[in-house]
Amino acid sequence: MNLMWFRNDLRVHDNLALTQAMSNGPCKAIFMSTSAQWEKHDVGAIKIAFIEAHINELSDSLAQLGVRLDVIETEDFNGQISTLSSYCQEHSINQIFANSEPELNEVNRDRKVQQGDISFNLYESDVIVAKGTVRALHGEMFKVFTPFKKAWLRQASVQQYVPYARPNAVEIPLLNQAPQPSFTNNQQAKDIVKKWPLASQVREQQLARFFEDKHDAYHDVRDFPAQKGTSGLSAYLAIGAISVNEVMAQLLQHSPLIFNDMKANAFAWLNELVWRDFYRHLQYHFPQLAKGECFQPRYQHLPWHNNQDNFDAWCTGNTGYPLVDAAMRQLNATGWMHNRLRMVVASFLTKHLLIDWHWGERYFMQQLIDGDYSANNGGWQWAASTGCDAQPYFRVFNPIRQSERFDPDGEFIRMYLPELENVPLKSLHFPHKYLNEQQLSGVYCKPLVDHKTARLRALAFYKDNVRQ
Repeated sequence: MNLMWFRNDLRVHDNLALTQAMSNGPCKAIFMSTSAQWEKHDVGAIKIAFIEAHINELSDSLAQLGVRLDVIETEDFNGQISTLSSYCQEHSINQIFANSEPELNEVNRDRKVQQGDISFNLYESDVIVAKGTVRALHGEMFKVFTPFKKAWLRQASVQQYVPYARPNAVEIPLLNQAPQPSFTNNQQAKDIVKKWPLASQVREQQLARFFEDKHDAYHDVRDFPAQKGTSGLSAYLAIGAISVNEVMAQLLQHSPLIFNDMKANAFAWLNELVWRDFYRHLQYHFPQLAKGECFQPRYQHLPWHNNQDNFDAWCTGNTGYPLVDAAMRQLNATGWMHNRLRMVVASFLTKHLLIDWHWGERYFMQQLIDGDYSANNGGWQWAASTGCDAQPYFRVFNPIRQSERFDPDGEFIRMYLPELENVPLKSLHFPHKYLNEQQLSGVYCKPLVDHKTARLRALAFYKDNVRQ
């Protein structure tokens, strides 16, 4: 009997491990939740609720194929190993099939499983170009994005993107599937997740619609948070409910010549997928990133100021900078934040407030429905200038200028900062410049720092403390 072990691949479409597990007769399927491991990895309640919703959808889809999904609670990865061993003995499993995961703890867990007595077959389905294959001429992984992208494109442009079809049923559909699990009691998180369509609906309706209606305009509208110009796929890719290979297949159906011109507007969305691959490749080549280390060792011991009150103000959206505050309140209310704003708020925390990027990285993971360790770690290190970056610390986002450029009408700010509803537009992006503190008292918080002063302080901080 074969066993399909689901992890971050909660789908029946384009799932190579599942296809192989079902290729020679009946099989069983298992998903093991890990409450203690999720807590240790800062997986937020909203992402857990999102996983729960898609486990239930997956269970129904597998039942139609005649496969029962057993959902078992374990504490952590060690518990998964022992539970898996017992399960395989009980059900006479002789082969296990699964899709690999790039993070260090997950890799170490799988190595221990491979050392067991049962054949363990691992496949790669979380990236477009296989990890370990995009290398510089000297054979090492690229440490800067642009040359990685050029090498990545050379390989990606000659690959075939043919998603694996939904497997054929191996038995008659099951009428009595396993009871639906509940991984979290956080009702607020579950209510937020209800506003997100299930992956099946996204695959059948929204994915094609994005390429038909929004993809060509993505380059022009992607940075404006008040507009719904992004694909909204990140949460589904993060848990593997939708395959990145299938996404590429649909992209090429819509834009078959997209690999030919990196400067074309249509390339902008593909560029985001390249970034996603880049960060996962970095995790593969530099496992120390999963231990909290800076990519550039000279930044490892910066004496961050780490003011707790300032951090709390940032978390709750009370910094005195409207775009930063609106972005943080969007995150807290919805579990999602626009990508442009992720860069703005991360820069503000690390450069304006001089707070350790690890604090922000952790808070994001605890709040995001699309929390993805590789992308989150890479994004925060990019913002803090500790990661892969040819320009070390000179980039400091001006939150006022970002607000004026990307929320020019104040639509996004007013959406999440109702206290500024009656502030004139010319004053909205930084009310403190136009309104005195008496006018703002009891209406909006004072700014934690002055931008110009904070910028100069950040430049001096990095220059004086970097270990050469």
